[in-house]
Amino acid sequence: MLQLRSASRALRFNFPARTSRGALTEHLVHYLLLSDTATPEQAGWGEAAPLAGLSPDYGPAFAATLEGFVREFNRRQLRELLPHEAAELVGPEWPALRFALETAALDYQHGARRQLYNNAFSRGEAGLPINGLVWMGDADFMREQIEAKLAAGFDCLKLKIGGLDFATELRILADIRAQAGPDRLTLRVDANGAFAPAEALGKLDQLARFDLHSIEQPIAAGQWAAMAEVCRHSPVPVALDEELIGLTDPARQPELLEQVRPAYLVLKPTLLGGLAASQQWATLADSHGIGWWLTSALESNVGLNAISQLAGTVALPGFAQGLGTGQLYHNNLAAPLSIEGGQLHYHPAGVWEAPG
Repeated sequence: MLQLRSASRALRFNFPARTSRGALTEHLVHYLLLSDTATPEQAGWGEAAPLAGLSPDYGPAFAATLEGFVREFNRRQLRELLPHEAAELVGPEWPALRFALETAALDYQHGARRQLYNNAFSRGEAGLPINGLVWMGDADFMREQIEAKLAAGFDCLKLKIGGLDFATELRILADIRAQAGPDRLTLRVDANGAFAPAEALGKLDQLARFDLHSIEQPIAAGQWAAMAEVCRHSPVPVALDEELIGLTDPARQPELLEQVRPAYLVLKPTLLGGLAASQQWATLADSHGIGWWLTSALESNVGLNAISQLAGTVALPGFAQGLGTGQLYHNNLAAPLSIEGGQLHYHPAGVWEAPG
């Protein structure tokens, strides 16, 4: 008989992380552990870590909802749970919980060894190129991060913009380009919806001189007509991020892509409802000639590992994914993941720290 257990941990940031609701100093994550009652030590792990300011299911009721779901699951007395069945047990309004259960089922199905997929990354044979993430802060703090990322061998950086004076952000980008041209360094920026529609194209014109790969969510989500206009005229390729969150109606998803016509999608399984839901977005993007990449959303190493192993299966080889968040915490679960030379590596023979 299958049983589900839960655990949680408050992860403390090395420095405050910025979201649309301000600064976070810690992030509460919940874990689901799926096992047979006869062998509880052989459990598949999943992570539910809704993010303040972004996740539809973030809020004070989440922990109680998760515990209620665990009790209801155990009352069902299931003998098996396939990964695609996990999503059917959780409503789309709880994307982080759906991601956790799906991941736990996938892990359990593959022997509860934290190897959810069979690919070169999960076997430890190849790394995944990732972008180095530079967090918002004062100019000196951002420059310090940039220098560290370049010294560590990253050839793709992603900068959060929109939190400082725009002239200061332009100077920071100019400093980066003075150190590394586009032939050496790919630059992505993420505005998190910070630009007003009326000013967006003017700001994008100024950003274009830095040969940017893309800009994520230049204006706030929910303004399809305005976003379509930005995408049509922007000299910088536009990626949709927050625009996808909460859009679970299969009929509305292609409608968004057909109306807005972005260059890229940014896929975050915790926010979109899991691994299969993210793959569906990727397939839809492919059918519309739109690029995409996978990104973690401040999960602990359990969630990061699941997203990374999916990337090892479906991502375009050599294309940098957004998977550099594992080193953000003082007290992340110890895991056999490492970043070397701008690539994320998994070491299957390594030791995992158990949740709880």
